[in-house]
Amino acid sequence: MDLDLRKLRYFVAVADHRHFGRAAERLYIAQPVLSRQIRAFEQELGCALFVRTTRSVELTAAGRRLHEEARGLTTAVEAALRRVRDADRGVRRIVIAFSPGLHVSEAIVAFTARHPDVEVGLVPSRWWEVDTPLRDGRAQVGHLRRPFDTAGLHVVPIGREPKVACVPVTHRLAGRGELLSADLDGEPVLDARRRRTSSVEEKFELVAAGHGIALVPLSVARSYPRPDLVHLTVTDAPPVETCLAVPEGGDEGPVADFVEIATPVLRERAAAQGQQTVREHPGAP
Repeated sequence: MDLDLRKLRYFVAVADHRHFGRAAERLYIAQPVLSRQIRAFEQELGCALFVRTTRSVELTAAGRRLHEEARGLTTAVEAALRRVRDADRGVRRIVIAFSPGLHVSEAIVAFTARHPDVEVGLVPSRWWEVDTPLRDGRAQVGHLRRPFDTAGLHVVPIGREPKVACVPVTHRLAGRGELLSADLDGEPVLDARRRRTSSVEEKFELVAAGHGIALVPLSVARSYPRPDLVHLTVTDAPPVETCLAVPEGGDEGPVADFVEIATPVLRERAAAQGQQTVREHPGAP
């Protein structure tokens, strides 16, 4: 079957909102039209995507799988269309993905000084899909933290930063200068296994509310300071590695120039922040 991207977009809206009325408002279409389109989409696929009751809309197993797959598909199509429009307008552009707490502004300033004709865009890289923007076409280069799947990517190491434990100011450990991992035994740590959060802000809200502690890279803690939290270096925790990453075969033209210019700038910034800068990585291509 041919995939109808419009119906796929309609499906994503309903899956996001779990409500046909709110999804229809977001899409600027009438609710009956949306309902018919979703039913037609289910018939084309040959499976139910939603369980509908008078009070709720829930995803079926097939719907949950499609929801996971659909975001990458729609995002990749949007990125491809943007590149087509850029080509038509003669626009030269690079888009940079960045992990929370990692700053690329100084590298962009240095790059723009030498390439004022190249537009620069930015896209956040969420912690549970670090390399996804590079693989679905949203970004051409990333300033990221390892670990992530480096297959098909060229990785340039930048630095290593320590992990810190973020705890409420009222926590029993808050007055300590630094910690060992053993000091955290028995503490509920907010991670993907215990509770998946969609943002750093959400995680820190939960920490401040007493729902657990968080282990995060030092730059994250510094980028989101709060008077009700303290961060303590965990001296025996393995450091977190930062890097630039580019899809193999895509490191040419403006992207290659950005990597060349950004690498020394970002390494200098990492050193200024107390990170250990690195120039080689045994797993790098």
